[in-house]
Amino acid sequence: MARQKIYPTAATVREVLDQMTVDELKQLSYRLPAKERPTRKGDLLDLIERHLTSRELLRALWEQLDEKQKLAVAETIHSADGLFNAARFQAKYGELPVFGAERDSWRETPSTLRLFILKSNRYGGSVIPEDLKQRLLGFVSEPTGPRLKTEDELPEFIEMNVKEYEPFEGEEGIVVVEGKTIYRRRNYDIVTRPVPLTRRDTERAAQQDLQTILRLIDKGKVAVSDKTNQPSSATMQEIASLLRDGEVYEPKQKMTKWEQDVGSIKSFAWPLLVQAAKLAELHGKKLALTKAGRNALGAPPAESLRLIWQRWLASKLLDEFNRVCEIKGQQGKGKRAMTAPESRRAAIADALAECPVGEWVKFDEFSRFMRAAAYDFQVTRDPWSLYISDAHYGSLGYDGYHGWHMLQARYALCLLFEYAATLGLIDVAYVRPERARPDYKDQWGTDDLEFLSQYDGLLYFRLNPLGAYCLGLTNEYEPSLVEAKSSITVLPSLQINVADAALSPDEALLLETWAEKGSETVWRLDREKALAAVESGNQIAELRDFLQSRDEQPLPETVEGFIVTTDRQARALKNTGTALLVECADAEIADLIANHERTKKLCLRTGERHLVVKAEAEEQFRKAVHLLGYGIPRV
Repeated sequence: MARQKIYPTAATVREVLDQMTVDELKQLSYRLPAKERPTRKGDLLDLIERHLTSRELLRALWEQLDEKQKLAVAETIHSADGLFNAARFQAKYGELPVFGAERDSWRETPSTLRLFILKSNRYGGSVIPEDLKQRLLGFVSEPTGPRLKTEDELPEFIEMNVKEYEPFEGEEGIVVVEGKTIYRRRNYDIVTRPVPLTRRDTERAAQQDLQTILRLIDKGKVAVSDKTNQPSSATMQEIASLLRDGEVYEPKQKMTKWEQDVGSIKSFAWPLLVQAAKLAELHGKKLALTKAGRNALGAPPAESLRLIWQRWLASKLLDEFNRVCEIKGQQGKGKRAMTAPESRRAAIADALAECPVGEWVKFDEFSRFMRAAAYDFQVTRDPWSLYISDAHYGSLGYDGYHGWHMLQARYALCLLFEYAATLGLIDVAYVRPERARPDYKDQWGTDDLEFLSQYDGLLYFRLNPLGAYCLGLTNEYEPSLVEAKSSITVLPSLQINVADAALSPDEALLLETWAEKGSETVWRLDREKALAAVESGNQIAELRDFLQSRDEQPLPETVEGFIVTTDRQARALKNTGTALLVECADAEIADLIANHERTKKLCLRTGERHLVVKAEAEEQFRKAVHLLGYGIPRV
């Protein structure tokens, strides 16, 4: 396994200069205001060291630097190791400072900056020695931190290159013969056209989806692999059909057999998330709720989502980079070189906490900010083990092939899109992944790839109040309000009339949770829908705020009564979990078991000959009735 090289700390200017050749020292001496230039190495060392140890001469050299070069020195002396980080500097300032000009393929004509940031492979590349650093700290101010740019508004469309296939005359490009799909060759053109940006506010959906997945598990309908803990295809289809907003991407018919599949995102993530949080565990090939999972059914969803996120950060269930399926070599020897996902998640979570709540951030800007603000991380210690298409020609070990955009950015896209967004921490704006992020196209073996990962379509995200709560930025959760875009009138009959402009999609979605739609302008509050909404974890206070903010008049008493009664009655019964109904042969046996010291705490009498036993107490109950001389045949 490749190990990261650890360089010794450069203590003095003399130590670094002593590693240089005479020619390199001569080139540095040309940047000094000296009348005579020695030729012997020892004299050259003395000359350069004298200028870098004299405060007056050092300040004179400092004034020769341009603004970008001064920033490079400031960033380096205020770093922890005294090394110049080129990638971090470029991410923060957009370009690198001038260190010099190339004389040939292996020699450099240095600028004055090289007198401050010395070149030394022994000490890590470009370094400011400790003694020089201490002198510079006397007059070089600490640079300001990097800033994260946010977007005022999202664009409606994104200009993208897309494939347009030429239609066949009188026949389809795809036919099915005896149950086999046959793809006919189709010609296409690459055209640039505006593609609509899809926006999803995830805060409410995540709270409802959590209740949905917990109930689905409670019914024994979530099958996962006993080796990978990942859901089956049938399970993902069932989950997707029940999610409030459905899956991220609608299934798309393939036009050729070589086209990539855009797989499941939310329906893949949910079973893993609840397992990581210990809300569910594997029983055979199906998930079953734990005691914590049953408690979560009745707890405020925001608290459970916060717990899930915190436990996912430390989870070992999955390395999210495995989901970037086009990058091979992650198993076997390559797996030993992969870094711990927990350290990567921590870096991204810390950077996410820097995002202002309620403001849209472009993913590329967030990626730049992470590097500039030192929220960086490694995906692998040996990029030679990773490859695309072919282990030799497509290896990511070649220079330029394992850059941040290929590894770290793809990992961040997956964590944000598949896990943070699924849990409702961030709202997202995206397009389909095909040709959305073609920054990998210079790599060998990528000609036929339309995307490197199915998360490539994520373009913008926004930290919402639920995300701030889950990240620990706030101690209490206050759900965000749907922006008022319409005016309504709420009648005592529970009817809601929409005036002027129609409801926006997010307003209609919220109202649809609580009311039946009669027409585009008429809705009516519905008791059954409202009860189901509260059962699913929705807060009816959101309905009250929604109605009050759009109606100039106070809410009618009947509507207030509807809200109060619904909230009380929806919580009147509590789901304490599944149970077994045990039928006894006669009333005497039922009476004996229901009242015996060994069994009375494990069951409840119901009717003349029946007992109710909680599912998790079944084995304990069996052992107890065995001691009484009875048995229960297994179904």
